[in-house]
Parts: sequence; structure tokens; C-alpha cells
Amino acid sequence: MRAPMVAANWKMNGSGAICREFLEHFSVDGLVEVVLFPPFLYTSRLSKGLEERSISVGVQNIFSARSGAYTGEIGAEMAVDAGAKYGLVGHSERRNLFGESDELVAEKFVACQRAGLTPVLCVGESFEEREDGRAESVVRRQMDAVIKAGGVKGFANAVIAYEPVWAIGTGETARPDQAQSMHAFIRAVLTQFDAAIATNIKVLYGGSVKSNNARELFAEQDIDGGLVGGASLEFMEFEKICRAASH
Repeated sequence: MRAPMVAANWKMNGSGAICREFLEHFSVDGLVEVVLFPPFLYTSRLSKGLEERSISVGVQNIFSARSGAYTGEIGAEMAVDAGAKYGLVGHSERRNLFGESDELVAEKFVACQRAGLTPVLCVGESFEEREDGRAESVVRRQMDAVIKAGGVKGFANAVIAYEPVWAIGTGETARPDQAQSMHAFIRAVLTQFDAAIATNIKVLYGGSVKSNNARELFAEQDIDGGLVGGASLEFMEFEKICRAASH
């Protein structure tokens, strides 16, 4: 039985005041595994303050190299030093705004595991790719790049987040049956290599998840929780989403 997980991607949002709200008030009583992905400069503060509540903190991005002349970048080992347990890789905003290729995402996936971070691999198709009937082939290509770089065994200690690009920050949400279909496809791909990994890996849904749609999405057989964007910045709303995953 896979334990549910809800992750909060704050993106380039947040403040000392928002961190303080979460540190002082946020609690889900261990009902669900929770991971916060704040901007990097808040990682240490949140990880120290939330550790006793069994809430993990992750980073939104790392660079593939351990260290070097890469101004502005953060190594996975540095993230671990700051208290991070998870590393987000392959988010569509990184792929689309910063030109990250499938191959670079795969390198970052491997770098996370090398440093002891659990990678959360984001996959998903654009609206045009879905309309053209290419949604599954796009997700398969994104997964294959990781399998080529690190082998399928890398998914034994990883999380996958399916985020249809057309549903991120748009207010549009994939129907539960649409999301379930892709989650089942993701497991089917992994089953071709290792059935146990396919069964045990957490696959989250991301794309305009809110408290008013979370329960219906999370009720699907292959959806193990959510990667939440804007709704995760308000701790009371995020608590409601987390509680929806626990039922």
C-alpha cells in the first residue's frame, strides 16, 4: 500500500512571514507525507522548524555538477547540507522557460540520488501535444531519458509527478479519469522493466490542485497525492488538500 504524499511547490513565491505561518500553525498530524519546496533561501529555516512534525523540505532545482564555476547554481550536496530531503527535477517551467532538455533533467535526477536527495521527476505534455494524440509518447520520452541515464532502478527511490502543462497555473484541471489514465500509463511503462518498482512508486498529480477538487482526484487508484502550486502558499488551504489525501 502506497502512503499518500502531498508536496507544495512555492515556485518563486514566499516570504519570511509565510514561513512563520507554516512553522507556527501548519499541521496534518502525520496523516499524509508532506514535502515543502520553498525558494532555496528558506530551506534551512523550514527544515529545522518542521523536522519534529515529520514534514520534509525539498529544493526546486539543483545543478548536475557537484561544484564548480557555475554562478548562481546550487549543487545537490549543498541542498542536503541545508536540510533538504527531496529535489524537484524537470518541472515544465524549468523545461520551457530555461530550456532544460530531457537529458539535462535526467542528469539532475541522477545527481539528486548521488547526493542522497529523493528526486521528484515532473513529466507532462502541452495542450498541443495532447490534442495531437502525443501525450503518452511525450511522457514516455521524458521517462526514457532518465532510464537511459541511471537505469530503471533509479525509480526505486524516487517520486514521479504528472503535470499536464496546460493545467499548471491556468485554473484548468485534468479530469480525474484523464489523470488516472496517464498515471496508469506511467506505471505500465515501469512495469515493462520492473513490476515491483511500478507498484511501489508514488505518482502525484499536479495542475491547479485545490481543496475543492483534491478529494476527487486523489480517489483514483493510481494517484497517490498531489504536487500543489499556488494553493500551497496559504497554509489553511494546503491543510485541506493534505487532509483530502489522507482519506
